[in-house]
Amino acid sequence: MDVDHPERDQGWDYAARKETETERLDRNWNSLLQELRVVQTGVQLLTGFLLTLPFQQPFHALSWAVRAVYLATVVCSVAATVLLVAPVAMHRLLFRRHRLKSLVSTAHRFAYTGLLLLGCALTGVTVVIFDAVAGHVAAIVAGACALIALGSLWVVLPLWMRTGSDNVQVY
Repeated sequence: MDVDHPERDQGWDYAARKETETERLDRNWNSLLQELRVVQTGVQLLTGFLLTLPFQQPFHALSWAVRAVYLATVVCSVAATVLLVAPVAMHRLLFRRHRLKSLVSTAHRFAYTGLLLLGCALTGVTVVIFDAVAGHVAAIVAGACALIALGSLWVVLPLWMRTGSDNVQVY
């Protein structure tokens, strides 16, 4: 679905699915909710884990640089949690207000931004853990690998698939 230009998809939706705009919005909302259910638990667990780290004795042995990475990671994780849970709160406040089109569009943007921030948080966690266990060089290498993997699979590949035909398969 083209969230910015839903009229582009309406012809296909009607021809292929025989669905109205309201039915399409309902389907898109349900699809988005399923995606959010998958990531919400994980991001909440990650955030909870990160919030407990400073209270562990070995945490104080980390360098200031690693602590800065840790703090940036916490910010990304908390922001991701806020953005990935926000559509549920929005739905509660907009319930029965006939704002599904706005809700789906806004929730889509929140979900994508939340996923990008989750990717940054996962990269930061990788750096902090590898630094604590294997040293600075390993942390930089592991963080770069995590960033490349997440960027490739979460951004580059989907964008590439969007521009290709329906026959694009990656295995």
